[in-house]
Amino acid sequence: MKIGFIGLGNMGSGMARNLIKAGHSLVVYNRTRSRSEEFRDLGAAVGENPSAAASGVEALITMLADDHALEDSLFGPGRALQSLPPGAIHIGMSTISVALSRRLVSVHREQKQEYIAAPVFGRPDAAAARKLFIVAAGPATQIERCQTLFEAMGQKTFVVDENPPSANVVKLTGNFLITTVIESLAEAVSLVRKSEVDSNKFLQIMTSSLFGAPVFRNYGALVAKGQFEPPGFKLPYGFKDNRLVLALSEESAAPMPIASLIHDRFLAALAQGLGDQDWSAIARISFQSAGLDKAA
Repeated sequence: MKIGFIGLGNMGSGMARNLIKAGHSLVVYNRTRSRSEEFRDLGAAVGENPSAAASGVEALITMLADDHALEDSLFGPGRALQSLPPGAIHIGMSTISVALSRRLVSVHREQKQEYIAAPVFGRPDAAAARKLFIVAAGPATQIERCQTLFEAMGQKTFVVDENPPSANVVKLTGNFLITTVIESLAEAVSLVRKSEVDSNKFLQIMTSSLFGAPVFRNYGALVAKGQFEPPGFKLPYGFKDNRLVLALSEESAAPMPIASLIHDRFLAALAQGLGDQDWSAIARISFQSAGLDKAA
């Protein structure tokens, strides 16, 4: 399949490489040109702008940081929406607001283009290893049309329903749950350390008995070691996702007091200059409250 791919960051670069390995023909675009040039040797064409990446393709994949970056790539002169052919499909894999996803449903319908939302769970190493979990929503025929692409990028695809924004709801809510795990791990590790118990031994017991899921093992290891660099997912992006969750919570009249607490954790971490660290660095706020920051 001929694919346009916009967004070659830590996640997108691994996904694009796996699509090329699977035999798909890619036209890539990234705002930082050097990232795009790396793909020439892999056989991809390099677009001069988002419009070039979308021109004449069967599918356009976007994997960008936030709403603003996606809107900048899609809308306006020289942007992708103007060049994507009628009948082509836009696969939105970014973590974006539900409001923007709704807007995309409308504008693609007006342009006689197809659209599905397919955000992912997984860190950059999972993207590189084709181990992402993909959450898809949209017309069943279009999801089926994209199945070979999903198989090239992930280990499993979950289909929510035929309403694309539903996938964005699941993604944002899932990220909220990850932050609650990070926060609870931080508080538990703080208590264990203050009680002079080995935090790594504590983590081994917990993940071998009650909490064996990868999210506990992976983030537990980062929190227990206080190892928040290099970042797999930068802290400001986590803060952005938390704000999107709270906006949806307000719109839906579904109170989320824990999300509000975690909002303050992110804000405190940013205020203390932790913006270049992994989003799990919000654990440092709990460590500091317990007088354990240097012990981390």
